[in-house]
Amino acid sequence: MFDKQKVKLGIAPIGWTNDDMPDLGAENTFEQCVSEMALAGFSGCEVGNKYPKDPSVLKKALTLRGMQVCNAWFSTFLTTKPYEETEKGFIEHITFLKAMGAKVVGVSEQGHSIQGTEKSIFDEKYVMNDAEWDLLCTGLNRLGRVAADMGIILTFHHHMGTVVQTAAEIDRMMENTDPELFNLLFDTGHLAYCGEDYMAVLKKHGKRIRHVHLKDIRPEVIARVREEKLSFLDGVRLGTFTVPGDGAIDFAPVFEVLAQNGYEGWLLVEAEQDPAIANPFEYALKARKYIAEKTGL
Repeated sequence: MFDKQKVKLGIAPIGWTNDDMPDLGAENTFEQCVSEMALAGFSGCEVGNKYPKDPSVLKKALTLRGMQVCNAWFSTFLTTKPYEETEKGFIEHITFLKAMGAKVVGVSEQGHSIQGTEKSIFDEKYVMNDAEWDLLCTGLNRLGRVAADMGIILTFHHHMGTVVQTAAEIDRMMENTDPELFNLLFDTGHLAYCGEDYMAVLKKHGKRIRHVHLKDIRPEVIARVREEKLSFLDGVRLGTFTVPGDGAIDFAPVFEVLAQNGYEGWLLVEAEQDPAIANPFEYALKARKYIAEKTGL
């Protein structure tokens, strides 16, 4: 299905320690996290707040375990702050990624985002006007050029509670950005969460997907979040997300379409849960076993 030389498996540290809610996994160290990632059979990871900031220190720790950084989240504020502010931090961020050997950066627009607030994730999402759409897409194209000039591929992480959450919002963003400079980070869990047809999005934009987050969902928790008008972070604590093979999403068709589109890059497990309830090593093993069964990787 996939060429093992061109598609690799990674996992996010957010299952061990949650950067948005530091009490979740406060007891888990960086060393434990990356050691268990490697022991579970993954060769790549994204970056958490407990990771060493010095690239040489981080690279040594990961190399010892046969691991590497494949991406790291970057928050843009293109709709609410001057472009130059975002670009300055962006250059620093991708300079770090280049030093770590990463080829991709995943950005998410945090202007008007409610993902880290107490607002109802289903009832209070912000909807952009035409002027804000222009700011976003123009800014993303400019960041795409900056990234390309530095040898990094820019991808966009659509996310619950942000201004690019729905299939229609993804479509508008993709239509108004340069395919040579701008790509999509495809996340199964966030599309399934908001009730969108993730397979339709995958098929429509498959050729521009350059990074993938494998995230599963628990529909019964999502139903509670909707009914009780809870926030995104409330849902995380309750167990909205889980790893592939443990929730409601059938990933076999996802893998098939990615393979048909000649996907190359990282497939990254990302499932933020309370590690005191969902042991991160146990769930990492579960995800790795499921992916092997479905893909042969």
